[in-house]
Amino acid sequence: MNHLFKVMPQHLNRIEVRTLTRPLQSLHFVSLQPFRGGLAGVFWIIVLLQNPSLLQLEVTNLPIYQSGKGYKAISKALGLPRTTVRAIIYKWKKHGTVENLPRSGRPTKMTPRVQRQLIQEVTKDPTTTSKELQASLASVKVSVHDSTIRKRLGKNGLHGRVPRRKPLLSKKNIKARLSFARKHLDDPQDFWENTLWPDETKMRLFGRSVSHYVWRKSNTAFQKKNITPTVKYGGGSVMVWGCFAASEPGRLAVINGTMNSAVYQKILKENVRPSVCDLKLKR
Repeated sequence: MNHLFKVMPQHLNRIEVRTLTRPLQSLHFVSLQPFRGGLAGVFWIIVLLQNPSLLQLEVTNLPIYQSGKGYKAISKALGLPRTTVRAIIYKWKKHGTVENLPRSGRPTKMTPRVQRQLIQEVTKDPTTTSKELQASLASVKVSVHDSTIRKRLGKNGLHGRVPRRKPLLSKKNIKARLSFARKHLDDPQDFWENTLWPDETKMRLFGRSVSHYVWRKSNTAFQKKNITPTVKYGGGSVMVWGCFAASEPGRLAVINGTMNSAVYQKILKENVRPSVCDLKLKR
């Protein structure tokens, strides 16, 4: 690779050149050519790197070009073809550099239309897998790797996330919860410190629930389409009832058999009042 390096006159005899590409020991000097035209007291030397098959000239502030000389004079002075000199100067004028410009590379298969199709599919069904999306694109003769699909969705703000597990609520449940929240919105801290919160949950005996992912954007974790609904009762597990207050947890009870109204009332009768006494809650 050929480069032009600037040296000052006092360093000319010792050939003290600072290069931005590699240390001085790896350079082989082909010729030394002083140019005084345009910038007095500044010299340039032509340096051949160890790989002479690559030809590139640094022409930033090239004195011989700044002095107004034509392509023919520059070509003769540097010993380079006129077309090479013309190409270098044209590139400098147009781009402000003679470095290799970024190349476009192979055109992407993920055209804007294909990307819109992907986004529409995962917006409609966030649980769609990248393999299913890959098959969907293959049906319209677009062959891409599933990792490419994940990367493209990520660039559009859609990332694979484990869905949050939230209770399956009916419209009636949602309305009742919202009403309760509004009713007690301005209650003092003392009210909450003396409130007992009961709940029951299911614990699996063996293994774990199968995990899956949803495609979603930030701050959309609790949207209905992005959660996994849970139900209170199911087989292959143990149901437990518990309660807690602001200070500490209360009693815990194992639910044997099927939960129904009678069983639930029995649990409340045997555990709520004792928990209130144990936690010293006030009315």
